[in-house]
Amino acid sequence: MRGPARAVAAVGASAVSVTSFIGSIGLLVRDVAVLLPGVVTQERGKRMAWTNLGYQLYRVGVRSIGVVGLVTFCIGAILSLQIGPILESYGAGGQLPRVIGIAMFRELGPLIGAIVLTGFAGASIAAELGTMAVAEELRALRSHAIDPVRFLVLPRVVAATVMTVCLAVFSNFMGVVGGAFTAKLSLGIPVYTYVDSTFQAVATVDLVTGLIKAAVFGVIIGALSCHLGMSVRGGALGVGSATTRTVVNSIVGLVCVDLLFTMIFYVLGLGGKL
Repeated sequence: MRGPARAVAAVGASAVSVTSFIGSIGLLVRDVAVLLPGVVTQERGKRMAWTNLGYQLYRVGVRSIGVVGLVTFCIGAILSLQIGPILESYGAGGQLPRVIGIAMFRELGPLIGAIVLTGFAGASIAAELGTMAVAEELRALRSHAIDPVRFLVLPRVVAATVMTVCLAVFSNFMGVVGGAFTAKLSLGIPVYTYVDSTFQAVATVDLVTGLIKAAVFGVIIGALSCHLGMSVRGGALGVGSATTRTVVNSIVGLVCVDLLFTMIFYVLGLGGKL
């Protein structure tokens, strides 16, 4: 096979591989969506384990609060330090709270929170399920007529989705706090004035669109980490590879989906105005 033909074949194989991977994630999300309505209505033994869900909520979200808060506080402070002097040179220093507030609520709060959650919880989920796959525990569950998707995947995807939304709200708050703290020190903007300007600038649509993104981000993190974890082959090496792929693929997926949502909201006129 000549060089151009090899290149075309390689591109085609990569496209098929990516499409197959995305399709596998989509099928897992479909299975979770089908199981979700029956977590309460089905008979005992087929419901979702609420104790397990509570543990996953704590593990995925509560334990991530400190890291997410620190990162988004620093992001808000960095934006204030970088943008504040530029706006001040144009006599628009008072617009700093508006710029940072809208940036955090529309984009950075949900996205940064989800990225941190990927490294903190997504990799852990992939490693845990990967270890179970290597130890044949998934096959043991199936042999006892227990669906691994209902028993293992559903609580983790639900927990990731719920806590990503909650962490997005917390990220927004910490980003505004970081911006206000730095603006007070660098530009002398009173904290009350900063917070008041932020609330005047941020519309309900900014918060809602950000939370919609966060919910989708949570589904991506939960489903992707569970899929890669349950697909592990090859012992400890496979577990390490799945963990790395979870972080890398999740971050790429989050950024691409964020771009897609931003384009859709822009076309629909939901992007808001500065």
